[in-house]
Amino acid sequence: MNNSFIAPALSLLATLSLATASSQTKTLSYHQLFKGAPSNIYKPLPAIIKWLDDDHYLQYVQDAGTGQTVSVDARSGKQVPFNKPADADNQKPMVFSQNDDLYLRPVSGLARQLTRAAGREMNPTVSPDGKWVAFTRDNNLFAVEISDGKEIQFTKDGSETILNGYASWVYFEEILGRASRYKAFWWSPDSKHIGFMRFDDAEVPIFPIYVADGTHGYLEKQRYPKAGDKNPAVKIGIVSLAAPAVVWSDFNENTDQYFGTPVWTDGGKFLVQWMPRSQDNYKIYAIDLVTGSKKEIFDEKQKTWIDLDETQRIMMLPGEKNFIVRSDHTGWMHIYRYDISGKLLNAITSGDYTVTGIESINHKTRTIYFTARKENSARTDFYSVGFDGKGMTRLTSGAFTYRVMPSPTVKYFIATYSNLASLPATALYDAKGKLIRQLGDAKGASFNDYALPKTEMTRIPSADGLFNLPMTITYPLSYDSSHRYPVLISIYGGPGAGTVYDSSKPVTGITGWWAEEGIIQVAIDNRSSGHFGKMGMNYIYRQLGKYEIEDYIQCAKWLKTKSFVDTAKICITGGSFGGYMTCMALTYGSSEFNFGVANSSVTDWRLYDSHYTERFMDTPAENPAGYQSTAVATYASKYNGLLRIVYGTSDDNVHMQNSMQLINTMENLKKHFECMVYPGERHSIGANNPAKGLHNRLEAYNFFYKNLLNKPM
Repeated sequence: MNNSFIAPALSLLATLSLATASSQTKTLSYHQLFKGAPSNIYKPLPAIIKWLDDDHYLQYVQDAGTGQTVSVDARSGKQVPFNKPADADNQKPMVFSQNDDLYLRPVSGLARQLTRAAGREMNPTVSPDGKWVAFTRDNNLFAVEISDGKEIQFTKDGSETILNGYASWVYFEEILGRASRYKAFWWSPDSKHIGFMRFDDAEVPIFPIYVADGTHGYLEKQRYPKAGDKNPAVKIGIVSLAAPAVVWSDFNENTDQYFGTPVWTDGGKFLVQWMPRSQDNYKIYAIDLVTGSKKEIFDEKQKTWIDLDETQRIMMLPGEKNFIVRSDHTGWMHIYRYDISGKLLNAITSGDYTVTGIESINHKTRTIYFTARKENSARTDFYSVGFDGKGMTRLTSGAFTYRVMPSPTVKYFIATYSNLASLPATALYDAKGKLIRQLGDAKGASFNDYALPKTEMTRIPSADGLFNLPMTITYPLSYDSSHRYPVLISIYGGPGAGTVYDSSKPVTGITGWWAEEGIIQVAIDNRSSGHFGKMGMNYIYRQLGKYEIEDYIQCAKWLKTKSFVDTAKICITGGSFGGYMTCMALTYGSSEFNFGVANSSVTDWRLYDSHYTERFMDTPAENPAGYQSTAVATYASKYNGLLRIVYGTSDDNVHMQNSMQLINTMENLKKHFECMVYPGERHSIGANNPAKGLHNRLEAYNFFYKNLLNKPM
């Protein structure tokens, strides 16, 4: 390691230290924490937009209330005005919806109407060549030609239960992702074909969601497969603008199976990700665009499960005769190279660490640039390695968490970095990781004037001694080791969804407020959080929630050994999976947790959706003991603290049925608890009605004031 590369960063670290200095006498006010009143503690980092080429990047600069986009010479820092729109080189017409029709806003000129048919057009998507717009209407797939408004209708069987190019709920939520907005069709790079999914929901059970509006209320009928239920039947289709008849891929829609997001390669190959309902066998098929026949090019099996993750799972290499795949079959996520027949050529990375993403590939030098949590599971660094797996080099340095933006061939990269003891800073580096220029930091003019809370990271041995669980502790401003403070633990806890990282978080809002009021704030990650790779996650197989709550219990026991912790005031809170963990903490872990606020909680995995639940648990018929042993109600008799159960009555993700069934159990056991109900709210309370979200937060704050601080808010 070249220390000359690290010295500027370490020098900056010293100037940005978050440790409270004796000169820091001010505390942030309510208006500064919650209302945006200025404090000048922080300043914005450089607003880097993107790289223009290997030597220039775009940056938005603001001065005296006005701003402009400039092109910056990377090495010298010289700026010149950039008048062309930031995306001018790939600018396309923009399509938008208005009054249930589509309108075109061209690159220049006035908007004009594209569609006039009855029905609402959904997910309009411009083709790569900018000549067509694909969309769905009444659950059928269409395309309209931009030049003359000519429509092509590809499917005609769309109905309430047949969805062409529009995702069934479980695919939207768990496979394609919420960012898809239910879109289930994909243009080929040459704009000649569209691949799409067709869903048949006829046998998917309906879950009724009661809405209490008006005089009589009404029911929403949601097609929602719970664990063990019938899933939608799915087909993969390909249509051509030249020959609109659907070519169906060679899969049997009646097979119990899942499909991941298809991948169009630059060379026009159509790749389909497939797995059986058991989710323990992952395959990739190349589909013939003319016949629909399939050819297997990748096959992976695991004893537990495989995530159907569309993000960078497969990437073709030059000539499309080799491809790389990300896989965690060894217990850690790594990169592998295969030939087009599916033969493994070599592992590109290996070891007890997680590759988090591929940032760039330089085909000329046959180099892959990637990020990984290698030096420390709570930090991310940037690396390079050859296609053959040789010459791996760490390009970042020091004890920081990095976020990188490489130039097109990685002649340079821009990195923003921080850790718990230092504010974020941004710098420019060359391809070997040598510092070229510091671009800016987040330290404001008044940073040294304010007392700010200190956050430390520690690691707690799990009860079985197999894992050192990461924990961050944010201490009160008035911290005195001889005083005993209440503890507020905020968690999520779901598989691969850790929250404990060695990176800077600005002191704002409620975090700063609790530090001033005298609450110790804690975050903990369990063994399945991602810190310990798939190896750690495999422990939760068929017992989702058991090891996670036991890890949290062990951390609570550790906290209680500290002289500065009030052992009668250990509070935990979270939402969704974090709500489930909170409910488990107050029942299964009632000996260690005194208070909890559980939002939108799963309480029994038999009540959650098929794809997510069965990935970890198998079906209820296959694993009845596992479902019973992880249900909150199983441990309700142990409850002896104070739990507040919070839910929205129209939650279409974690149905209020979860909370209602737990409430029923608690009432039958004559247990005292609190409940807060939000009529009409969905899974994220306040997402559609900010007043409800504010009310929920204020009520939680009241709960913490009353039970942790013993005073009114």
